[in-house]
Amino acid sequence: MLYGRSTELAALDELTAGAREGRSGALVLRGEAGIGKTALLDRTAQSASASGMRVLRVTGVEPEADLAFGGLVQLLWPVQDRLDGLPEPQADALRAVLGATRPPTRDRFLTGLAVLTLLADLAEQGPLLCLVDDAQWLDQATSDALLFAARRLAAEQVAMVFATRDEGFAAPGLTELRPSRLDTGDAVSLLADLGLPPALRDQVIAESAGNPLALIEFGAARRDDPGSFTPVTVADRVLSSYRTQIAALPEKTRLALLFAAAEGRGDLPLQMKAARTLGVGLEDLEDAERAGLIQVTESTVVFRHPLIGTAAYQGAVLARRIAVHQALADAADDPDCRARHLPLATTSPDDEVASELVAAAERAADRSAYAAASLLHQQAARLTPDRRAQVRRLTDAATCALNAGHAGQARDLAEQAERSSPEPEDLARLAPVRAAVMFESGERREAARLLLRTHAAGPGLGPAILRTGATYGWFAGDADSVREAAERLASLGEADPMVEGMAHLVDDDYASGLPLLERAVAAGQDGSDAARTRALHSAILLGDDAAAMELAAAEVARCRAQGLIGALPQALHLLAERQVLAGAHRDAEASVAEAVEIARDTGLRERVAWLGGVPARIAAIEGDERRCRDLVRDVPDVGRVAGESALSLLELARGDYEAALGRLETAAGPGPQRHMAMAMATVADQVEAAVRLGQSGRAERPMRAFEAWARAGRQPWALAVAHRCRALVDGREEDYREAVRLHGQGRRPFERARTALLYGEWLRRARRRSEARDTLRSALEDFEGLRAVPWAERARAELRAAGDATTSAKATAENVLDRLTPQELQVVRLAADGNSSREIAAQLFLSRRTVEHHLYKAYPKLGVGSRRELARLNLV
Repeated sequence: MLYGRSTELAALDELTAGAREGRSGALVLRGEAGIGKTALLDRTAQSASASGMRVLRVTGVEPEADLAFGGLVQLLWPVQDRLDGLPEPQADALRAVLGATRPPTRDRFLTGLAVLTLLADLAEQGPLLCLVDDAQWLDQATSDALLFAARRLAAEQVAMVFATRDEGFAAPGLTELRPSRLDTGDAVSLLADLGLPPALRDQVIAESAGNPLALIEFGAARRDDPGSFTPVTVADRVLSSYRTQIAALPEKTRLALLFAAAEGRGDLPLQMKAARTLGVGLEDLEDAERAGLIQVTESTVVFRHPLIGTAAYQGAVLARRIAVHQALADAADDPDCRARHLPLATTSPDDEVASELVAAAERAADRSAYAAASLLHQQAARLTPDRRAQVRRLTDAATCALNAGHAGQARDLAEQAERSSPEPEDLARLAPVRAAVMFESGERREAARLLLRTHAAGPGLGPAILRTGATYGWFAGDADSVREAAERLASLGEADPMVEGMAHLVDDDYASGLPLLERAVAAGQDGSDAARTRALHSAILLGDDAAAMELAAAEVARCRAQGLIGALPQALHLLAERQVLAGAHRDAEASVAEAVEIARDTGLRERVAWLGGVPARIAAIEGDERRCRDLVRDVPDVGRVAGESALSLLELARGDYEAALGRLETAAGPGPQRHMAMAMATVADQVEAAVRLGQSGRAERPMRAFEAWARAGRQPWALAVAHRCRALVDGREEDYREAVRLHGQGRRPFERARTALLYGEWLRRARRRSEARDTLRSALEDFEGLRAVPWAERARAELRAAGDATTSAKATAENVLDRLTPQELQVVRLAADGNSSREIAAQLFLSRRTVEHHLYKAYPKLGVGSRRELARLNLV
């Protein structure tokens, strides 16, 4: 009987009922030790099993908090026979976790995706309940994987419940429930069976402060010894009660309990193998079992409550704990298990032990458990007698911490290593980590200069550090760093056309720089992954829309195929930017929505904010001022160009030319970002705003730079915009006509429509009203297709002024695809192309059942009833 838990039980019952009905969900039970979380999990498991649900359960163990994937192994061990049904990269990731193979896992989030797919596959045979107790003691790799799966649950018939103490196990995005303390009536009911006199009962209730475990333990203690003394806090009182019970046991029983607490996983054979070396046997557990402190089966030892294990461990003297950990290390067959105990058994530097820990760290890193790998490297450094080797291991620990997403910890470890060694070689190995942390924290110029200084001190480091330094310098606006990196690469015989091209661009030498970027694009088409990445960024700098769209789509496809879920948000971001330029706003919104969801699920908060620049641009084009401003507010400083561009476009559309021009002039600033991002995105806006104000001179300099860039790059859309800008300033019709001609070869419908609008205005003012109407109708058609409301209104107003009154009542036809959510749009397109639900799930990192749920919701919106009918629709 659970007293005072009606609210909590109702929430848990609702969660499991939803899973049985096909609505997945997750819940976090958070509260202090002894508040009843485990009892709630037990009751939920019993109820779920009785209803036919399958139950998987794992309990975090404090000694295993730093053992890579220790919790996930416990959870998935009973269902490892289902791995063969997963997509191969996901199956390999879980095989590595379970120790079946050791292939390196390239993405630390792939394991979470594999867990989601596996749970969804298990739920195909019936609803599934996953219970996680003491989640605050899960290793980070397990926590990351389970939380990723929990956040992406939708329609898989899976329910997940995490029970955790107040501290630790941050689970943003999941619903939390805090079990309440028991009131006096429920406390009396709980104590009824103990037969305490009213005076003692009231004292126990007061001391326990409504904590159920404290009520039980204090009640039993008062019954057996009415005069017993308890400390002040509830936690200390409970621990004291357990220590008192343990202290009353025979010495060998206390030692047997220490083995159980130190080993942590409940592995009875391992405990007994180790314990025999200290003269302890299975019979020494009997007194503890009779006292109800532990439960013993043929293969396991489980403490009735985790605090009992804590009391057993903390109550032992240090020498005993060291001896027990050494015995467990010697008895372990699993090298990772041995590595967990060795640092706890070693109090002075020991190179052999340190080497074992390094090997364990490398195994953890191969499985993408970078947090565990970082800790193992730190432990190895502590036990390493040689100072230089110690610095190397601290450097490896910092690198793993950075890969785990712990930039602050990486910085601390790098600084610790730097203080330990002035040697240039050691500092050079540290530099990439320190620079990456600096870049992420906004110190971009300093990061670039650090890498270049490091390479100068140790040129044997190779070209990669110079390429990274050039990239950091570019984003920092540090022209000198870009040029220096290009020169050094050339001197090494490793000339990189992208870096060389960037170096020319920062000097406004477009005629030399853009052909080099063209070479980088050509070289990357069929090259390595790194070469294709350089090709993509080169195509963006060139304004080569066709190549950039192709390369961005290929990068997204590669991330999907290889399960590189951590890299996918950035790839989707780049693709979405290209889709906006191509006028595919709904596609761009679908790409951004997926990227945001994945970034949130993987904890990439900076990327979530950065992504806001894409829908902000769409909102600006479509005239949704409130949405645009809300989105821009969250864009980080490094994305300032995108935000200012969107806001200035809003101001330009509503005729606030001074505000638009002032904003763009302020945002432009010096440095490489201005050369490309500002020129490509906003120069046309600057020119139009300046001309409308009668101050065309304010835009002359950026316009000349843009014209030089357009001539050197020879992209039709860019040349068209350059002619449009010149036409605005000089008023020559031949520039307008050439701009219209070139737009016919380009891919940017919004720019094409703006050119047609401006030319139509010019023709109307020249009293060529018939020609103006034809041109303005073309502009209106493009604007309406883009849902560019303020721009379409301008085109209609111009048409009315040109004598075309029929346009005032024209409405934009509804696009049936607008009825779909972004994810539904992705799913139906893939389904229409003939992909199975399982194939779609693998591409979108969803479960098969969630894919079918989206199809079920999309069919009536589209007026179809099957995949066959989908294939007949125009879903472009």
